[in-house]
Amino acid sequence: MARFPVCIIALSLQLGCAAGPEPLGPRSEASPFRPVTNVQQTMLWILDPASDVIWESAGTIVTAAGETDLAPTTEEGWENVRNQAATVAESGNLLMLPGRTSGPAWNAYAQALIAAGRLAMAAAEARDADALFDAGGQLYVVCRGCHAQFLISAEEAREEDRP
Repeated sequence: MARFPVCIIALSLQLGCAAGPEPLGPRSEASPFRPVTNVQQTMLWILDPASDVIWESAGTIVTAAGETDLAPTTEEGWENVRNQAATVAESGNLLMLPGRTSGPAWNAYAQALIAAGRLAMAAAEARDADALFDAGGQLYVVCRGCHAQFLISAEEAREEDRP
């Protein structure tokens, strides 16, 4: 029976002292950041899905069959929009991490992304469908402007594939 606690302690020490997974980003003693996605992955896996929730939750669809209001109808729906808006806002910070920024214009777009995300967060908190629509429009303008200046082709992204 005494062997069991000793084995647990030994196993705990072994696991606790084992090195964790290596971050994908380059290590630098000057920076505590350890990025796990590159810019393209950040866009595709984090920012795009969060932006889609905002856009799909704002406005009205009008067809011959009638109108469909896209605004959330439940507390959970509004909370999801708020959470995704926070993800959009924080993504702006992710895009300004050392090694990701492409200068002042890039940072200006990233800061505009933060502002649009904050507007969407406030709209969701207020349960204001019109303000959410406006925030989604601002987000769209930021995304289109940044992509017009900085979007690279898939071929260039594969060559770059850096965190």
